[in-house]
Amino acid sequence: MTREICLDTETTGLDPKTGHRVIEIACIEIEDYIPTGRSFHRYINPDRDIDPEAEKVHGISRAMLADKPRFADPAICDAFLDFVGDARLVAHNAPFDRGFINHELEKAGRAPLPQSRWTCTFDLAKARFPGAYNSLDALCKRFKISLAEREKHGALIDTRLLAMVYLELQGGKERALDLSPVQTSNQKKSAAATGHADPRGHGPRPRVLPNRLSADEIAAHEAFVSKYLKDAAIWRTRST
Repeated sequence: MTREICLDTETTGLDPKTGHRVIEIACIEIEDYIPTGRSFHRYINPDRDIDPEAEKVHGISRAMLADKPRFADPAICDAFLDFVGDARLVAHNAPFDRGFINHELEKAGRAPLPQSRWTCTFDLAKARFPGAYNSLDALCKRFKISLAEREKHGALIDTRLLAMVYLELQGGKERALDLSPVQTSNQKKSAAATGHADPRGHGPRPRVLPNRLSADEIAAHEAFVSKYLKDAAIWRTRST
């Protein structure tokens, strides 16, 4: 089972190295490319002013965050780390979110989330649509994902849109069927006991299907094979 977390943040500005902070974080859980319904969402007191240009984008003011916990509070930091666990993290323009989250984790005395754990949907979109405009809004329009409920940028709504875009980038509703062999539980037990995998990829039928040929049809077929194909007939070179 593959567990992934789609993630988005809103911030006080553009660069954590100049003191900007995370003010909102949202996550949505996906397992095997299916949303599970589990999510994580918090507002965060940044202990600083919010750049006017940033506030125009997300509509979150410092006054709205005055009674919210700081990132280092267990209700945010610990709860966030517990939620994401060891799952892969998916973000649009992932270096931006990764930089801010790791900055907050460092200030809280926690280990950063390594780059190897992150998938960037912007990079996926560039590879699939080279030369096209690949903002989250543009991808939503390209995949016919409704933006009706989005008046301003917000981590929770953007994460929902991100999850839908990510699934479309992975094939969406038309993802290729997985036709790889699947072992039955009995075959798995046998493989574990013997150390050899069963290459068939399927188990025996619990009940043999009845023969739908009549006696006359069987006789007519045998006569045809004996007269025209003789010993070259494939039916006589394979066991039944």
